[in-house]
Amino acid sequence: MKILALESSGLVASVALWADGCLMGEYTTNFKKTHSQTLLPMLDGLMTMLGVSPDSCDALAVSAGPGSFTGLRIGSATAKGIGLALNLPIIEVPTVDAIAYNLFGTDRIICPLMDARRQQVYTGLYTFTGADLTVVTPQKVTAIDAILEELGALGRPVIFTGDGVPVYKDVIQTKCTVDYVFAPAHLAAQRAGALASLAAVYYNDPAKKDHVVNARDHQPDYLRLSQAERELAAKNAAKKNEGGDEQKAAGQIKAATEAAVQKKVTEAANVHEAAAEGNLKNGCAR
Repeated sequence: MKILALESSGLVASVALWADGCLMGEYTTNFKKTHSQTLLPMLDGLMTMLGVSPDSCDALAVSAGPGSFTGLRIGSATAKGIGLALNLPIIEVPTVDAIAYNLFGTDRIICPLMDARRQQVYTGLYTFTGADLTVVTPQKVTAIDAILEELGALGRPVIFTGDGVPVYKDVIQTKCTVDYVFAPAHLAAQRAGALASLAAVYYNDPAKKDHVVNARDHQPDYLRLSQAERELAAKNAAKKNEGGDEQKAAGQIKAATEAAVQKKVTEAANVHEAAAEGNLKNGCAR
């Protein structure tokens, strides 16, 4: 089985090809360059180097979120475009799960941190039971202080990883009450190799079959709306409920936010699916 993995949830851009338990190749950059400029050229370079065509793959794996809104849209739309063109399923891997999988086998609690701004992080808590990644706390968005309190309540040694560590390192050093270490640089960022390896586990686990979807049905999981979308939804709901009751306003805010997310996902997917499918066909023609 071959799995082609795409990772674009943060600053890192990464692609990898996993085949029957072997990581055949991985191309990763950690540089301030738009993923729309890097992801497809990296994919083409990897496939060319390995002498493999995307149509020989059995599935695609994508970092499904949370993360950078733009990065997630680009990665998801690229995967959808390839999946639709080649009729390949997509294995949706939660971003924070994949980051944790970098630290395979550690006996510490794994706490990935991605900066969500405004003193908040995308995070979760994990541990390994033998070779199995166990989710202690599913990925979520929360205040940095809240996750540190949760770790304190667990009372176990922890290893912090992810691109949010440099942002909140001082806070961790000041407020963390349990024994902790920071993951080294080569294990502290998103990697398509880890994503692909975990995707293979999910693909073969009957309990994780809901992570395997038709390319057309894939949607990134943002966990929350952008600040602009939240403010717009609140403003629109407030206009409709001047002098109205709070419960009705809350319902309209929820409906407006869901509609905003769906509209943005659909628009971005249509644009990038067309671009990805066109680039893929041009590459095959070459």
